[in-house]
Formats: sequence, C-alpha cells, structure tokens
Amino acid sequence: MSVLIKICGLSTPEALDVALDAGADLVGFVFFPASPRHLGFEAARALGERVRGRAQKVALSVDADDAFLAASIEALKPDVLQLHGREPPARVAVVKARFGLPVMKAIPVAERTDLAAVAAYAGVADRLLFDARAPREATRPGGLGKSFDWRLLENLAAQTRFMLSGGLDAANVADALAITHAPGVDVSSGVERAPGEKDFDKIRAFIRAARQAASGPRSEQRTPSA
Repeated sequence: MSVLIKICGLSTPEALDVALDAGADLVGFVFFPASPRHLGFEAARALGERVRGRAQKVALSVDADDAFLAASIEALKPDVLQLHGREPPARVAVVKARFGLPVMKAIPVAERTDLAAVAAYAGVADRLLFDARAPREATRPGGLGKSFDWRLLENLAAQTRFMLSGGLDAANVADALAITHAPGVDVSSGVERAPGEKDFDKIRAFIRAARQAASGPRSEQRTPSA
C-alpha cells in the first residue's frame, strides 16, 4: 500500500527541487521566527511558485494569529495549513472555517495520556500529526530530531487520519511504519546536515526507504485519504 511522504522545513530552491524530483507528496514551509527553517514571505512566494503542482504545499505555523496566517497564505498559496503550536480544537475550527483550507494539527506525544487529545482534534482537523513532545527548555515545538515510543500508536483507531513525525530518518522509517501502520510520514531534521540545512542525499534516501517499506512485506499500510 502507499504512504504519504512529507519533507518539511524546505528553504532553498535546490532542496525543494530534490524533494520534488525524489517524489515527495507534500512539501512543508515553516513560518515561525524561532525556527532555523523559518521563511520570509517573499522567499516563500518564490518557493511556492516553484512547486508548480508537483506536490501539496503545507504552511506550518505556531500559535499564529489570523493576520499572520493570512500573510503566509497570500505568499505561499498552500494546499494545507499545519498548526504546530498549542492551538485548541476551537482555534483549529476557526482557522479552517475562515481560510477554507484543510488543516493538519500536530499533537505532541511522550506518553499514552497524550493521545487523549485525539478525540477532540479528530473532529475538527482534517489530519493529525503525531510528533515527539519537546523538552521544557525547547524554544520550538518541532524539528528537534527526537522520536517517541511508536508503540503508543499501535491501537490507534483505523479511521484516524494521521502522519507520523519526530526523529524519523532513512534508517528507522521502515521500523516506524511497521509498528504504527502510519498512512504518512513527515521528516525535517532527519534529512539535514545541520539545523535548517537540508542534505540532498538524505532526502532521497528517506523517500526511497519509506517507499520501499510501504511496498514491502514488513508494513501493510492503511490507504491514506487525500
């Protein structure tokens, strides 16, 4: 079965082209000043135009207000909004209604009790993204290269639309898919040589490993919805 692959934190034309040429299904762009992957609006505009429909564009923000979201949407023309902060379900619903775009909501996971949030968000978000919970001292919620215990997702309801993130790379994505049966995977720091600096060979290797794992006997994937 197929798996959706998202390469996030893209910030240069060269890295974007590599991700597109390698077959990424979604390409993510970060609008969060505290992140080393943060894009200004003009840079996002140029990169967004470069995609030319070859993948879905995802605009990632963290607890952004409506004005900031509107500016990022105007620049990137995204297909999906990714809310990666502490936005409550009511905020997710407001963003979705106001901007008329599908919303993916990140849920930080460290232990089983963190999954209690699934029920509340699943009713308003179009897709969930399970990421490792950042440590207390962290200045940003994602892109930290940390994973969580994937076994926590083993009994997730089959109808839950989600992607898996946090500490993934070419070496472990097959195990992650085998354990979680995730319909999609999302990587950022796992395809970098330094924070915010994408490694082209790692991008290609990650996409290749995820495709092979999804098509092989180790992981019978759920069919993802668009």
